Amino acid sequence: MKLLVTGAAGMLGQDLVAFLAPRHEVIGCDREVDVTDAAAIDALIDAICPEGIIHCAAWTDVDGAEANEAAAHALNARGSANVARAAARHGAALVALSTDYVFDGTSPSAYTEDAPTAPLGAYGRTKLAGEIATLEMHPSGTRIVRTAWLYGAGGRNFVDTMRALAATHDEVQVVSDQTGSPTWTKDLAPALEAGLTHPPGIYHATGSGSVTWAEFAAAIFAEAGINCRIRPISTAAFGRPAPRPARSALDVTRPGFPRLRPWRDALRDYIRENPTP
Repeated sequence: MKLLVTGAAGMLGQDLVAFLAPRHEVIGCDREVDVTDAAAIDALIDAICPEGIIHCAAWTDVDGAEANEAAAHALNARGSANVARAAARHGAALVALSTDYVFDGTSPSAYTEDAPTAPLGAYGRTKLAGEIATLEMHPSGTRIVRTAWLYGAGGRNFVDTMRALAATHDEVQVVSDQTGSPTWTKDLAPALEAGLTHPPGIYHATGSGSVTWAEFAAAIFAEAGINCRIRPISTAAFGRPAPRPARSALDVTRPGFPRLRPWRDALRDYIRENPTP
């Protein structure tokens, strides 16, 4: 297939393009094309005529979105609408990335794809607006793929941050009252490719299982052979500007859609492949 990947220079985009390139004709675009500019997106997609688009470009700064929701909305909602509208004109399959932050985190169990959404903050609101826009603009060709707690070699991430902190600290404070599913971008890439050929709709794709941030940090230190104490703290004590869902693990219930391997197995391989942060 001829595929367009937006946000190709980002952490997920880098692993995705590397995975797709051996089997597809892949065109990656990042900052050279502003997805909030409808005319620019139209011109790009008219020139390329892709058969499929994987839309990774997004505002991902959760706290920054709280301070500047208009800018986050422009990228996550209006930008997604522009990509979906152009994809629809060309009949291109569209896979658009979304997030566990579209949920409020009050469910005692993992969220299924059809669970009611109720974002707590600006980031979740803008990503949900992007979901709605892409489905409205290209209902016959859009696949929303929600994921969570991403880490990868191509960008700043929790795994590398914890390892870097441990190099200069005997103890680190880590939030212990948020639960989610860590997801290696390299593991996510095959699921996004699979999404291109699945029926339109909403899908979930995260590392299997769930863990708190503090438990995740402990696993990182264990897998990396690092001796560093973890002091669990509450989200309130950590004092970040944006609210976070307390429990945002995602369940995979759509028939035939790939289930990612257990998060701990992926973490082990990530650290083996990337021994230094």
